[in-house]
Amino acid sequence: MSAELLGEFIAAHPVLTLIFAALTAALIASFLAPLFRGYAEISPQQAVQLINREQAQVIDLSPPADFERGHILGARHVLPSQLDPTAKDFAKLAEKPLILVCRTGVSAGPVAKRLVKAGFKRVHVLAGGMQSWLQAELPVVRARR
Repeated sequence: MSAELLGEFIAAHPVLTLIFAALTAALIASFLAPLFRGYAEISPQQAVQLINREQAQVIDLSPPADFERGHILGARHVLPSQLDPTAKDFAKLAEKPLILVCRTGVSAGPVAKRLVKAGFKRVHVLAGGMQSWLQAELPVVRARR
């Protein structure tokens, strides 16, 4: 297709051209966004490796009832609204690998951004949350009643 024909198409179909340009920009942005967010999404298998090899701290952001129904062994339960990256006991985790877990993997992202902004270097989000952990048939700890 020559440049002349392309120019004619654009002139004849400005709405289609704008839609195409917007979709292209959105597609590019969706591929580039993970590179600039400051944290990584990891699979359950990658999380197991990080826990076993580097003693990553798991932070479970689930509601208390969900946490009691089942959580990753050694997970620290913190509600997103109560997570303070500057708190003394939490700030000492800034250099340690952290794995943020929620029920589905959606609400952990904003918390991960907050931690990265506060200077935490090795922040990870469990992709799919506890649902993906359970689907991978990995063990959970349940609260005793």
